[in-house]
Amino acid sequence: MAFQRRRHHYYLRLQRLIPFISALSAVLLILFALLSFLAPSPVDSVHLRHRSFLKIRNDDAVGISSFRVPSGEGKSARDLWSSRNYKFYYGCSNASKKFQKVEAITHPNRYLAIATSGGLNQQRTGITDAVVAARILNATLVVPKLDQKSFWKDSSNFSEIFDVDWFISFLSKDVKIIQHLPRKGGETLDPYTMRVPRKCSERCYESRVLPVLLERHAVQLTKFDYRLANKLGTDLQKLRCRVNYHALRFIDPILHMGEKLVRRMKMKGKHYIALHLRFEPDMLAFSGCYYGGGEKERKELAAIRRRWKTLHISNPEKERRHGKCPLTPEEVGLMLRALGYGSDVHIYVASGEVYGGEETLAPLKALFPNFYSKETIATKEELEPFSSFSSRMAALDFIVCDESDVFVTNNNGNMARILAGRRRYFGHKPSIRPNAKKLYRLFLSRNNMTWETFASRVRTFQRGFMGEPKEVRPGRGEFHENPSTCICEDSDAKAERDSGPRKHGKGHYPTRKDVVIDVQNLDDEPEWLDMDDNEDRNEPLERGLFNRTVSDFDGAISDDDPDLEEILSD
Repeated sequence: MAFQRRRHHYYLRLQRLIPFISALSAVLLILFALLSFLAPSPVDSVHLRHRSFLKIRNDDAVGISSFRVPSGEGKSARDLWSSRNYKFYYGCSNASKKFQKVEAITHPNRYLAIATSGGLNQQRTGITDAVVAARILNATLVVPKLDQKSFWKDSSNFSEIFDVDWFISFLSKDVKIIQHLPRKGGETLDPYTMRVPRKCSERCYESRVLPVLLERHAVQLTKFDYRLANKLGTDLQKLRCRVNYHALRFIDPILHMGEKLVRRMKMKGKHYIALHLRFEPDMLAFSGCYYGGGEKERKELAAIRRRWKTLHISNPEKERRHGKCPLTPEEVGLMLRALGYGSDVHIYVASGEVYGGEETLAPLKALFPNFYSKETIATKEELEPFSSFSSRMAALDFIVCDESDVFVTNNNGNMARILAGRRRYFGHKPSIRPNAKKLYRLFLSRNNMTWETFASRVRTFQRGFMGEPKEVRPGRGEFHENPSTCICEDSDAKAERDSGPRKHGKGHYPTRKDVVIDVQNLDDEPEWLDMDDNEDRNEPLERGLFNRTVSDFDGAISDDDPDLEEILSD
């Protein structure tokens, strides 16, 4: 009987617990459903790792990771502010004795007009190649027209950016240049308009353009950017260098303002780094990359991406793995600190409005508090004559970046290539380009290693990406970036060096085995795309939306996609 009473008692208690257990189970199910709904997708989780902004930790905040960025000045076994063995190389672009005088080769009634395309640096490549094209055709060149119809709506003409008189006189022994087409029978010659393929060779110009020129006497080539082959004869390559590095000179107002900005940066410290950050909304939208902003980021970038009719959305994680995405501002900062640049270094940033604003920039500013732009070191009144013209503002950034002790680019577009080539020509001033393909996995796993290990791997991966002499085999890469034909070796200095004891320290010359050449340095490197072809996209967003300058976007694409033929602005 006692056993039956106990069993009945337990049964009554179980009956009272059943409603409570049911209610608890229901609550747990609801919580699980909410967590499943709110949790990021697997793709978001991957990208959130890229967005792990720098957190300053004190000694008491001991975490699992041993990755801590050291504070204070950087340390490096090499000179951070000059290229190794730069003194053994110099720019050389004089014509050979075989290069005929302009009077001997220029034919009458042959006039070549050029309509450039894109932003400042994209147009610069077109102007440079136009001079060479005129020389190939034995024609008189008309001062090139600048693109005034692109997204940037910059109304500047050639003489409002470049010193046109200097341009004509400096090249007077190479190509005859006039400011306007001549008049015939009381009327200005009407040129025949056509377009040549990208990277058109000498033979291509002779077979496609010359017959038309002989018949029509005046030809205008449109969308003239990268319309000349990368590889040409030595004298034509040297002519390219004379145009780009000597004949193209900014007008005095731009030069004086640019020099003023340079002086102000140099007054802040012994050295400064110029960083072409290129982390603007349009850039990220066009690249197809994502950086952990979840659904909000995807919607915002998708809205911008709709401007390009035939732009295909690729796998953002795959693009990042292949090094086709710019680094985040934090990642750029970590790379520079790992290379040995300390937190006391002054940085000039050439950039438009960064996607994510101050939140995105905060980690970079934490790593390098001395952070400047032309807007912070010049007054609004000083910039007023330039601020309404995107190309003129880009020219100011160009000057400050060119004069910097170290130039860092977060892409390989027009501005980056032009500056890298120019800095090689004028003494191999350090020009750093992230080896994004190799650094990608390192950034992902950095919390699983010490800072020392991370920094060592960054330095290893960046060999071949630092602007040193002979990093790229002569003839490889894009000529404006690697003008190897125009860089000569000082044989006397080399002989003196070779006669002394061999040292493997500061003065050691890096041989082919010393330098790691990544596929990004080769001819088949994926070219960066830009965003300023008005003809090939839907109506653009309002121009003031992101407050950018032309220097913020630059790159190149192939003719494979006719809707994206334009190499967009820099």
